[in-house]
Amino acid sequence: MSKILVAGSIAYDRIMDYGGNFTDSFVPDKLHTLSVSFQVERIKEEFGGVAGNLAYNLKLLGEEPEMLGTAGSDFGRYAQYLQKLGIGVGSIHIDPSDLTSVAHIVTDRANNQIAAFAMAAGAKPYGPLPDEAFECAILGAGCVSDTIAIAAHAKAKGIKYYFDPGQAMPAFSSEDLKQVISGAAGLFCNDYELGLIEEKTGWDEAALPTETPLLVVTLGAKGSRISTTEGVVEVSAVPLKKLVDPTGAGDAHRAGFIKGIIAGLPLKQCGQLASVVAAYAVENFGTQNHRFTIAEASERYEKAYREKIALL
Repeated sequence: MSKILVAGSIAYDRIMDYGGNFTDSFVPDKLHTLSVSFQVERIKEEFGGVAGNLAYNLKLLGEEPEMLGTAGSDFGRYAQYLQKLGIGVGSIHIDPSDLTSVAHIVTDRANNQIAAFAMAAGAKPYGPLPDEAFECAILGAGCVSDTIAIAAHAKAKGIKYYFDPGQAMPAFSSEDLKQVISGAAGLFCNDYELGLIEEKTGWDEAALPTETPLLVVTLGAKGSRISTTEGVVEVSAVPLKKLVDPTGAGDAHRAGFIKGIIAGLPLKQCGQLASVVAAYAVENFGTQNHRFTIAEASERYEKAYREKIALL
């Protein structure tokens, strides 16, 4: 079991389903005056946020995550839930003057998503960083000031960190984004985010592995692509039992990949394990409602990829 610092948003997710397709509501020559409304079929509040989702999946995989970030005055029930799971909350700062971050996420029947995220307390920097020993750190979307500070702290302390800028990408300046990527043990993004990274940094997909030794690009149902200076590895997705909700799939994928790295697996097996964990997430509504044991994940991995995996 490895202690992992997980930094990123800590939020309540309000997840909604829309029975149509978003694209049917957009008139191409009227996008400059866009005004649309979607009548959703259901809404449910869940525990979420990047840090929460990563920590949840890492705990299922037998690791010891410690969440870092700022929450608000309404964090009490989330904190109790995390403590029952055995997830460390000692590095979560509470700002009683504000509310915990909240995400409103609408998914259409083609699994496209529109989200509105209110940072609230989560926008406030954490402050002095914990000086504990960690196996590694994962820097997910959240308070940009915290991300920059933790990356600098990790470099100074010789701690490996993995960077997943996600939906926080627009908040980074080009120089700050380059600074955090350079020196990271790995960079995670989806195909769309890769385009934003390339545009902001001027580093294309071929150049990025010279700045960080590992680049993992998720491609949805097409799997993922792992790039290093030694070449590119393509990873196929795991067949799904059902597709319920894609929210949180990226966070589950990251957690599975990090578990593979800690277990000393080859990169392709890391990517395949990541796909297994992501599959559990999308087969359930919400980001922290799936369950599996390490034995069950290993069995599903072996069935999907016809090879054994050593996780224990």
